[in-house]
Amino acid sequence: MRLGYGTNGFGDHRLDQALVVLADLGYDGVALTLDARHLDPFAPDIGRQVERLAKRLGELGLGVVVETGGRYVLDPFRKHYPTLLHPPGEAAPRVGLLRQAVRIGADLGAEAVSFWSGVRPPGVSEAQAWDNLVAGVGTVVEEAAAREVTLGFEPEPGMLVDTIEAFEHLRELTGRPRRLGLTLDVGHCRCLESDPVPDSVRRAAPYLVNVQIEDMRRGVHEHLEFGDGEIDFPPVLAALDETGYRGLVSVELPRHSHAAPVIASRSLRFLREAHRRGGADGAAPASPVPSPRAGTPGPAPGRPPTAVTPDRRARAGEAR
Repeated sequence: MRLGYGTNGFGDHRLDQALVVLADLGYDGVALTLDARHLDPFAPDIGRQVERLAKRLGELGLGVVVETGGRYVLDPFRKHYPTLLHPPGEAAPRVGLLRQAVRIGADLGAEAVSFWSGVRPPGVSEAQAWDNLVAGVGTVVEEAAAREVTLGFEPEPGMLVDTIEAFEHLRELTGRPRRLGLTLDVGHCRCLESDPVPDSVRRAAPYLVNVQIEDMRRGVHEHLEFGDGEIDFPPVLAALDETGYRGLVSVELPRHSHAAPVIASRSLRFLREAHRRGGADGAAPASPVPSPRAGTPGPAPGRPPTAVTPDRRARAGEAR
């Protein structure tokens, strides 16, 4: 299993520092979020930056997937604005960002470029939101096909496309494009999917091109360190092995930059042990994998996490 870590969890490090730390720890790759901190997709010298980055990734032996969930990449006041669900004219900057991400992904040799739908805007009906999404995704798929880049669409709690079933619906509406696959977030499966997490992994298998992983609790969209949530990871990793998936499985802890090297190190240890206990045959472990920080205090108290109940799903999408 090839393990990666998201740069959105290294927000206090320069990009090269983060890459060196992850390579030294033993990670196989990186999930690179395009943002002003690490790689600004609209920088005047973006071509030269990408060329240098591609070389550096090769030197360090790191694979890469491109993530597009930077919070204020397009608007300094409104997080994730606009989305693909806005009317086409309003959504144009988002479509432009995703096309640029595809171009960057092509130049980096990225294994996938990941993106999501967004939260349905006020005043946009559900039917219109789907129409807007299909139109935007179609344009991005055209760019990806022209550059032979694989897209990974991520269902997100609180967003229009929030489950594997909703992704399957989108896939049908867009004509099952060959370049449109699925980014599966393991934590989101526990948060929102009706099936057990290993079964959700198996359902996703035909479309799977990218995997994100962290712990999570049922109905609460909060990315947690391993051992702080409710997921039993050995059967989940065994299910991934069963599918034949060979892409990156990247830890996503975007609110943990304050202790990134320590958390990345113990996350890697935890996942390796969980994978060992799961076994390639999917056998259940004899005992739960110990928390990587057993005996240490839990997260400091802060703003209460967002519960994903039907009347709060829109706000749940803001957890990212």
